[in-house]
Amino acid sequence: MMNGKLRKQIGAIATWVLTFILMVIICVPGLWVVLTAFRPNGEVLAKPPVWIPENPSLNNFAKIFGFGADQVAIPVPAYFANSLIIALTSTAIALLIGMSGGYAFARYRFRFKNGLFLGLMLSRTVPGIALSLPIFMIWSRIGLIDAKLGLIIVYVALNVPFTIWLIDGFFRQIPKEMSEAAQVDGCTRWQAFWKIEFPLAKSGIASAGIFAFLTSWNEYALASNLTRSTDSKTLPVGLMDFTAQFTIDWAGMSAMAVIIIIPALILTFLVQKHLIAGLTFGGVKG
Repeated sequence: MMNGKLRKQIGAIATWVLTFILMVIICVPGLWVVLTAFRPNGEVLAKPPVWIPENPSLNNFAKIFGFGADQVAIPVPAYFANSLIIALTSTAIALLIGMSGGYAFARYRFRFKNGLFLGLMLSRTVPGIALSLPIFMIWSRIGLIDAKLGLIIVYVALNVPFTIWLIDGFFRQIPKEMSEAAQVDGCTRWQAFWKIEFPLAKSGIASAGIFAFLTSWNEYALASNLTRSTDSKTLPVGLMDFTAQFTIDWAGMSAMAVIIIIPALILTFLVQKHLIAGLTFGGVKG
């Protein structure tokens, strides 16, 4: 019979191989999109498929940004600016509300506290697409259709429950005694929060921020219903501009998809340390 050590080694190898296979399956579509962004449209439609671009170039990126002779009439820079403004603004507001709400739920006792927290969490279970019709009807009455403010409000509402839940968990794991000791030493309540509790919870706040940003940056269903023109359309909605009645510009669409991916990757890389710490905080008990 196989001994325990050998069995563990075989199990570890099998787990590693299975994980590798699953990661390859997950990454192949994304890799195909990235490669397609660097090849001409004719090569995209070739049969059999050409995996590695034969003549890779940046023509697709130049085309969608309006450079060179072969241009497309799609205002990609405007879509990029709209996405950046909407995502950053909604993330900042959601973080401010999430920090306030998370801190209040973690530190204070008040009436209906558990009911309010449960209500926030239950609101997270409702898919955004289910809210598209009622939001459209309300927004059309108050004039927020095709406006950045309309999308910002929606994304803040979508992100606040998650940010409150995540930040609340971090503040709960910071001993109250640390803040109380700082106040005994002469700090005000605000100074104790800013100098003691906030630095300890910044990993959780960074994690909440990156998830809120990605939700706002990548969301399509609600944005497609609430935007109409260049003034408010975001990059995911702008992808549909590459489709015509009988043709689809796959190369241009892939180039724009890469543009959507790059800011998210950069932001994730910049906060990688805090993100990993945020996702693992509290997972190991001393």
